[in-house]
Amino acid sequence: MVARQLDEQISGRFPVGQRLRVLDVGMGQGTQALRLARAGHQVTGLEQDPRMVAVARESLAGEPEGIRKRMRIIEGDGRDTGVHFLPGAFDVVLCHGVLMYVEEPDPLLAGLARMLAHGGLLSLLVRNGDALALRPGLSGAWADALTAFDTTAYRNRLGLDVRADRLKDLTSTLAGIGAPLHAWYGVGVFTDSAADDAEVPGDARTLLAVEEKAGRTDPYRGVAALLHLCGVRG
Repeated sequence: MVARQLDEQISGRFPVGQRLRVLDVGMGQGTQALRLARAGHQVTGLEQDPRMVAVARESLAGEPEGIRKRMRIIEGDGRDTGVHFLPGAFDVVLCHGVLMYVEEPDPLLAGLARMLAHGGLLSLLVRNGDALALRPGLSGAWADALTAFDTTAYRNRLGLDVRADRLKDLTSTLAGIGAPLHAWYGVGVFTDSAADDAEVPGDARTLLAVEEKAGRTDPYRGVAALLHLCGVRG
């Protein structure tokens, strides 16, 4: 879903066929980075977890030579982008599923914005702080749901204590760092409450179509589990 939304923003902002300079901060196992490298872009993945770096490098090693040449992997902290790269070095910067692990995200976001060339795209995927009560409420955990209304802290499915972001706050932050919000989507409107071991339905294509529609339609997108925000460097 995020890939579809990201491709929509890229195709609407850059000429067809342009090879973009992409930075994926907190790339994990490299799924998104590899996808973009396969599409012809020059991709740099930055990841601080050595295990994820090893997985990404193993996946990259199995790709054709042309793709291997278009992608590099750096082990490092996303808060240190200024150490590794020059300002304005990238057309697209991704930071997906990272902010929830960062106690003070503003310095990280400011550093990401500095990496963007003029007109560049910043793509963020965050936990929706305005919808934290939804999952426990739908599961009947009423005390947890009540608490969730007044906090941005939560425990994720990995058992880690992390944090969420509110759309209003991130909109203000993006404006302040010179990459104002251009578009936003909801991700996981209906499917977030499904059990981790739930089977993929036979009509998965329709499910994706429903989620995609809900992710761009009010009021549904406002209660999605995740928010995908796209800012543009002015």
